[in-house]
Amino acid sequence: MGATAFLYLLLSLWVQGATAADLGFTRSDFPREFVFGAGTSAYQYEGAVAEDGRSPSSWDTFTHAGKMADKSTGDVAADGYHKYMEDVKLMFETGLEAYRFSISWSRLIPNGRGAVNPKGLEYYNNLIDELVNHGIQVHITLHHVDLPQILEDQYGGWLSPKIVEDFTAYADVCFREFGNRVVSWTTIDEINIGVIGSYDSALFPPGRCSDPFGVTKCTTGDSSIEPYIAAKNALMAHASVFSLYREKYQHKQKGIVGINIYSYWSYPLTNATVDLEATQRCKDFLYGWILGPLVFGDYPQVMKKNVGSRLPPFTKVQSELIKGSLDFIGINHYFSVYVNDRPLDTGVRDYKADMSVNSRGSRTDPPAGQGPPTDAPSDPKGLQLALEYLKETYGNLPIYVQENGMGSADDSLDDTGRIGYLSSYMGSTLKAMRNGANVRGYFAWAFMDLFELLSGYQSRYGLYRVNFTDERRPREARLSARWYSGFLKHNGTTALASRAQVNQALNLVS
Repeated sequence: MGATAFLYLLLSLWVQGATAADLGFTRSDFPREFVFGAGTSAYQYEGAVAEDGRSPSSWDTFTHAGKMADKSTGDVAADGYHKYMEDVKLMFETGLEAYRFSISWSRLIPNGRGAVNPKGLEYYNNLIDELVNHGIQVHITLHHVDLPQILEDQYGGWLSPKIVEDFTAYADVCFREFGNRVVSWTTIDEINIGVIGSYDSALFPPGRCSDPFGVTKCTTGDSSIEPYIAAKNALMAHASVFSLYREKYQHKQKGIVGINIYSYWSYPLTNATVDLEATQRCKDFLYGWILGPLVFGDYPQVMKKNVGSRLPPFTKVQSELIKGSLDFIGINHYFSVYVNDRPLDTGVRDYKADMSVNSRGSRTDPPAGQGPPTDAPSDPKGLQLALEYLKETYGNLPIYVQENGMGSADDSLDDTGRIGYLSSYMGSTLKAMRNGANVRGYFAWAFMDLFELLSGYQSRYGLYRVNFTDERRPREARLSARWYSGFLKHNGTTALASRAQVNQALNLVS
């Protein structure tokens, strides 16, 4: 065995057993019913975009138009459509307690409505059965920013209230066919940032925007109005699906239905009153836009004031339908920002201008442009504060941290930085729970390298490395996979190799 391989073996052994001493907590510090898992999503993972009856999704159209910075597509991605059995075996060997994935509406119901695709049905049934047979909880997302293109073409997708009926019918198929084995259903992933990416900044399909708000020059769209229209339709679709499940399926299937929001924590840049107010306004726009209607039946007051007539109101009947339509809140959380007041523009505004704040990744950074900060430092305390804020503001609903992870341009198997990131955020989750937050699960993003929606193949988030230059798409465990496995399996009580041994190996290699 070469010195480098020997070092990697020692590192692998050490990270599997070093959790107790390094973290100050073990798996047993979390309740037994708390679940640890990892996730993927359909377009990012499956590939096989033109196989077995699948129709194009909005992402197929978007990527084939060359919209990604690296000009990549998810045509093959991690080839999960063909490799799911191998992947579930890896999940089992890793010790995953739960797996969160999404269903491709285009694969299951290629025309967006009507006939179910037998091959799509077979694939998801086989995947779910494989997970159940390995004792892994099934957590499904119905919509992960990948609408059937045919619905986009027919009536504008989420911009039309027609989506409510079609989304509910799609969900009904999923509940009927898969629900007897599914623990948790998330209707829509990142509903808040999803509509911004799709209809304001044009970072996501269908890539609609209006000058000067898009990251590119769009030929169609209205950034000042469309995100708010799409969000309302998505909220109504969610509420309809929630009502369907509660009335028709929940009694027998015992599952739960929630929604997912993109989350970051916001600190005031200074202690000036205007910055403190701006920080709260940021939270109202980020969390309250979605959770306000779902918990209280209406948008936050500051949104109604700043957005005005562009914010489509709820009728009394709609308000009553959406209020309380949550069994849990799912959040995707990666970083924190610093916020200061920005005067409300008097001209045409989009969502970001309506929020009237400047945000940055650190106190010394310049204000961020469209999209998240490019280099926001790790801030596990921010996750703790976000979880506690959700508890205090929205009635202590059950919360799942459905995505948390660290991307890297480095394809290396030695991702000790990712171990530090994940472990610190897991620790902050535990602190929030000890302070009363009702957190029920934590999912690392991602189980393996995927096609990333913001960066294609330029950034890797996987616990497992995928070699995208090899048509076989082989998987290989990174140190983070071995560490996570050690945390889940060994409870952090047995150090399989000492730090002294690792240091000695390092000296040998150097």
